[in-house]
Amino acid sequence: MSTVTTGTQSQTTSGIVLMCVGVSFLAINDAFAKALTDHYSPVQILFLRNFIALPFVFLVTLKIGGPSALVSRRPVAHLARGIIWIAAATLFFTSLKFLELAEATALVFAAPVFVTALSALVLGERVRWRRWLAVLGGFLGVLIVVRPGADTFQLASLLPVATAVLYAVMMISARWVDPKESVWTLSFYMVAVGLLLSLVFVPFVWVMPKTEHIWLFLGIAATGTAGVTMITQAFRFAPASIVAPLDYTALIWATLLGRLIWSETPDFATFFGAAIIIASGLFIILRERQAAT
Repeated sequence: MSTVTTGTQSQTTSGIVLMCVGVSFLAINDAFAKALTDHYSPVQILFLRNFIALPFVFLVTLKIGGPSALVSRRPVAHLARGIIWIAAATLFFTSLKFLELAEATALVFAAPVFVTALSALVLGERVRWRRWLAVLGGFLGVLIVVRPGADTFQLASLLPVATAVLYAVMMISARWVDPKESVWTLSFYMVAVGLLLSLVFVPFVWVMPKTEHIWLFLGIAATGTAGVTMITQAFRFAPASIVAPLDYTALIWATLLGRLIWSETPDFATFFGAAIIIASGLFIILRERQAAT
């Protein structure tokens, strides 16, 4: 019995470590993207990121899932999710050109709040009053960070909010995918569809990459792919209720990276609003965990 318990604890610890490292990689990925947006279109950044990452994702999917993992029974669902993902990533990368890294990251944290709202309004799921209060709290946090009507308001701050809405739609759209398909199949199609969609538009915005930026494109492909892979594994090793809240550690990394690279210092309103958004998200995660047990 102790051996089983020890094994479970070891897997949980591994899940926590993988989640923390994976989140830090995605924060670094966003920092790379922010550095590149001064020189290239978000569409080109996404195209090169997917172009570099696809061979790796293909080999990993083939090795772990076998040839069958490369075949989907619902390709239209993957196409729809790919469109949503490309739109969300494009909006977020565009916002990084105008906003501080921590501010954009904080606003994207509203995604779980939008998931709850959309589940009730679109899917007709039953959401009790406590979670509706959490949703309202999350919206309040967004308003505090965005500050509509204030002198500091920027239209660009609506971009990560729109990103959060699209991320929420993408989370809900996971139901369209065949439940028998592995996470590796989802990852492969996400990158492949993202590459094909960005390929359509990249000729209109293409700028020949400079030699000194090659390492940034390699870095965004490596950290993005590694981050998503680690986070996926984290959810396989540990309960979602334990690892999901660790996603919010991204704000720590975003703040540190923004400070070190661009000398950004988020103001009190950004941190206060982010705290409310995070608290609302954590409450929703906790309530969903309780409802599932």
